[in-house]
Amino acid sequence: MAAENPMESLQEEATCPVCLEYFTEPVSVECGHNFCRACISQCWEGSDTAASCPQCRETVQQRNLRPNRQLARILELVKQLSLQVAKGAGGDGVCERHQEALKLFCEEDQTPICVVCDRSRAHHAHTVVPIQEAAQEYKERIQAHLKTLREEREKLLGLKVIGEGKSQEYLKQTQTERQKIVSEFQQLQQFLEEQERLLLAQLEKLDKEIVRIQNENVSKLSEQISHLSELISELEGKCQKPASEFLQDVRTTLSRCEKGKFQQPEEISPELEERVSGFSQKTIVLMEILGKFKDTLPSELERKRGVSFGAHRQGNVTLDPDTAHPELVLSEDRKSVRGGDTRQRLPNNPERFDTELCVLGCEGFTSGRHCWEVEVGDGESWAVGVARESVRRKGWISLSPEGGIWAVEWWEHHFQVLTDPVTPLTLSRVPSRIRVCLDCDRGQVTFIDAGDEALIFTFPPGSVRGERIRPWFRVWLGARLRLCP
Repeated sequence: MAAENPMESLQEEATCPVCLEYFTEPVSVECGHNFCRACISQCWEGSDTAASCPQCRETVQQRNLRPNRQLARILELVKQLSLQVAKGAGGDGVCERHQEALKLFCEEDQTPICVVCDRSRAHHAHTVVPIQEAAQEYKERIQAHLKTLREEREKLLGLKVIGEGKSQEYLKQTQTERQKIVSEFQQLQQFLEEQERLLLAQLEKLDKEIVRIQNENVSKLSEQISHLSELISELEGKCQKPASEFLQDVRTTLSRCEKGKFQQPEEISPELEERVSGFSQKTIVLMEILGKFKDTLPSELERKRGVSFGAHRQGNVTLDPDTAHPELVLSEDRKSVRGGDTRQRLPNNPERFDTELCVLGCEGFTSGRHCWEVEVGDGESWAVGVARESVRRKGWISLSPEGGIWAVEWWEHHFQVLTDPVTPLTLSRVPSRIRVCLDCDRGQVTFIDAGDEALIFTFPPGSVRGERIRPWFRVWLGARLRLCP
């Protein structure tokens, strides 16, 4: 690799890092870097006291500008040396053709020329100006570009800082989510291990019960077999005797034959068979859940986090007659409602539904976890869920979260979620009792089949927020809903 040119290095050291020209009135700042006085003043324009060094970005005081006289003297020597080197090598400082100083500048060719070039035919018709004047003009143009470029650089630096800040924020969020996922899976693993231990313990108990019944039956059967074998042997011997001896005490012999009839052993009780079949069904369901683990994991986690009676406070929900549609018939204890076929003459108070066959629960919730169970009949249509206190009562109602209602519905033999449009649900069976679990703090409502604890649907966290929430029911003609104690 060629050695560095000492002259070029010297010229570089004598060049201002701002204007990229030889220093003019060089001054030093606190960090030790040098600049033209005009350049550094322009960089710090608009700042009162503290500013940053354009070269190292260190914060310095503007008042502490020290004239660098030694650098100024060295600068003059560098200029003289550069001129001499240029003359000796025919460089830019001297016209290569005429060996004259380059004192003029050709506007058309945009190149420095000497006075002899100016009088030549090549430049005779061109616009020529003194080189210092041209340098000043172009320097101003370059300075304007430098200002724009510096502004763009500052913008990019700002964007870089903002981008780095956002990246750090996103990284914190991903770390938080990572911790949540690890925690959720740890809880799920613990839950599955507990279920495994529970089911295996119950199966072991069933094994012992089955073995006990089997051992008792084998013992009884063995005893009866032995007794019958002795009786058969005795009777076979008696049959070989003469008639007079054979017929002696024949009544007693026949009686012993009657008593020796085979007795059925103890059978496995239907209850035990049902328990065994129940475990088989649980195993099938468990395998289906694990097979669909990717789809059901979020919902199962929500169940694990508290949709059972143990995690929710059991609400003693009763129906509010002042909100019931006139065609709905409430029981005296306000625990059940059915769709009637006639419209009752009831006061049209503001809180009463007058179009949709709906009724609200008397109780309202603003915090905590609450749940209640509803026994659903075989009617044509019904819906259960929750609604905002301010849900619309008069005229057409949007039966969806947008209308302030979060519910599931059985409609014309189809189970669905009341969204806009409705969301169809595929269940292994139609539930006969539904548990509604409301988590006010998380803004979430979950529906569980109370018969087999299967999850029906969960509105995600943050869905149910804003105000007091009340139980909500909708029944059609012939349908009946009953709140379970």
